[in-house]
Amino acid sequence: MGKPTKIICHSRYVLDRALPLGWEAGARYTNLRDIKHLNRFHFLDIDWQNYDYDRHLWSARLWQPAMTVARDVEDSAQLDVILREAHALKAYCQTVIVVPKDPVLQDCGRLGVPETFRLGYSVPTKYGKTAIPPAYFKGEVHLLGGRPDVQRALAQRMDVRSLDGNRITYDAKFGDYFDGKAFKPHPIGGYEACLLDSLRNVNRLWEGS
Repeated sequence: MGKPTKIICHSRYVLDRALPLGWEAGARYTNLRDIKHLNRFHFLDIDWQNYDYDRHLWSARLWQPAMTVARDVEDSAQLDVILREAHALKAYCQTVIVVPKDPVLQDCGRLGVPETFRLGYSVPTKYGKTAIPPAYFKGEVHLLGGRPDVQRALAQRMDVRSLDGNRITYDAKFGDYFDGKAFKPHPIGGYEACLLDSLRNVNRLWEGS
């Protein structure tokens, strides 16, 4: 399978520390100022709770990132419309992710999503999740959000080719870092130390994958 592409969507401060460690830059179409200092960025994220297709498409056309994600399929009745939007986005992005969430789609081959698109699995958190079990996600998968250890465990059940997540930045604010197994207080402390050690430990999780 090879190592998946690891993406972080955050501030310029975080991106400038993550990229030298092999991470790729991501940004929401609502917050593109964070990547204006870069010649390119990898992943165009969305505001999934207040989705604006026109703004999304305009941003994809302007920046032409390697990847973007279509809006979530929370109702199977929306699938055809979302797939049309995804096809339009693919004119500007090599990889477009479609995120099935309606359990009705379990009765459809590959959850109703053509192989043209990468499946997106919303890792369960308090912010969002999918009720569809991992076993239904066939082919290439992108993991959206969640804890690093949970993401790594999911790779035993899915063909994970890419992932994103900001969990390590939230914990760093409180002096915690990811030690490769769990979040715990950093022995030295400070946001930068927590961030850098977390990034390195997530990298180690995926070594040899």
